[in-house]
Amino acid sequence: MAYGTTMSRSPSSSGLLPMPGSPGSSWAMYKARLGALFQGADTSVVVAFWLFGLINNVSYVIILSAALDLVGPSVPKGVVLLADVLPSFFTKLIAPYFIHAVPYSMRIIVMCGLSAAGMFLIALTPSVLTGGSISIKLFGVGMASLSSGVGELSMLGLTHYYGPFSLAAWGSGTGGAGLIGAGLYVLLTNTIGLSVRNSLLACAFLPFIMPLAFFLILPQAPLRRTSSNKDYTPIPRISIDDSDITSLPTSSAADALLTPGPSTVSEAYTSHSRPASPPQGQATSHPSQKPTFLQNLSRTRALFIPYMLPLLLVYIAEYSINQGVSPTLLFPLQQTPFSAYRSFYPLYAFLYQLGVFISRSSTPFFRLHNLYTPSFLQIANFILLALHSVYFFLPSVYLVFLVVFWEGLLGGAVYVNTFAEIMEKVPVGDREFSLGATSVSDSAGICIASLIGMVIEGRLCEANVERGRPWCRDLDL
Repeated sequence: MAYGTTMSRSPSSSGLLPMPGSPGSSWAMYKARLGALFQGADTSVVVAFWLFGLINNVSYVIILSAALDLVGPSVPKGVVLLADVLPSFFTKLIAPYFIHAVPYSMRIIVMCGLSAAGMFLIALTPSVLTGGSISIKLFGVGMASLSSGVGELSMLGLTHYYGPFSLAAWGSGTGGAGLIGAGLYVLLTNTIGLSVRNSLLACAFLPFIMPLAFFLILPQAPLRRTSSNKDYTPIPRISIDDSDITSLPTSSAADALLTPGPSTVSEAYTSHSRPASPPQGQATSHPSQKPTFLQNLSRTRALFIPYMLPLLLVYIAEYSINQGVSPTLLFPLQQTPFSAYRSFYPLYAFLYQLGVFISRSSTPFFRLHNLYTPSFLQIANFILLALHSVYFFLPSVYLVFLVVFWEGLLGGAVYVNTFAEIMEKVPVGDREFSLGATSVSDSAGICIASLIGMVIEGRLCEANVERGRPWCRDLDL
């Protein structure tokens, strides 16, 4: 019967890992399955892109972790968030239309210089509490933000040449930046006992890891092979006829496409994406001329509904939670594991970043194709936590911990799966541009959320005070 037939299938025939404790389960089998899952992944590509994601985002996270120390308690943290994302937003909005003319090697050097200079400027400017200038510190934040914007759109475009494992590694690295950045700042300031200035000076050397990863770890062959195709001009091809195609071994073609290493990926993209001579009346996937500004705008409009809008929505919701709602999600200290109200926000941030890291690292194991469902769930999280902030109906802080962790899972999943969908569904000739252009959505969402956060944080705090919960004004420094 059908039920018995289903139950008798072997794990290998189902394509899934065997259940622990079943006759077919063993460490060797799990190891073999995982090896098959990552077959074709080049270690140097994975390491390089993981470091790209980590270093590109870690300065952003460290700056947000130090927001209270940078501007003092009287300035809304949304001001730091706005300075940390607005230059990145404008960069992602404008740069995709011309940045293809700048070599990746040059971009890496510029990004490193901007990020390091911004961190040094933030660190060396005297503290606001001792009369230092907020404006100079925010200018340094803006320099680091500009570097981050160039880095994200550039590295996402670069994944076009190195295949899906590079995108998975980039996503995991950006998720890891949240944990490592926040944890590193706490380690330097609280555990080791360094001053805020010295902690930021130590972190200012981190951007130099990115050029080391690019020039010393990342294989350069795919970029060198495509350098002559920089302006999307057709690659010269030899003439072939039907007999050549018939004689091509199908197993070789299948192997090259199913298990690509970093060098095969670029060849597969350029040789498999375009017929030698397109059918009559059809254009090639690589136009012979560089796309015009209006053509790029048309390509961007086509990206908005399927990719850019869900990414925009999820970022508006989650950063409105992080910057506007989370600072007011406080409980009586005797009902929590904390001894001070200042301790709530860092743990919320850690749980959020943990969720982001897990979900951004998940694409080799799990793919999400419907991007709108988690975006709407994130909006529901925002409504739930905002209502709780006012009406205080969740009975335990541990439930809030769970919701914040879930928030991170949803946000990270939408981010990495948006770009994975582009890698799979956007035509090859448009893919590099599309990956970079879509990245503007996360920065736009954060900009909008920072404005929302600056408005609602004070009002939610006032609502708490009116209801006899003045804890949001009892934050000790």
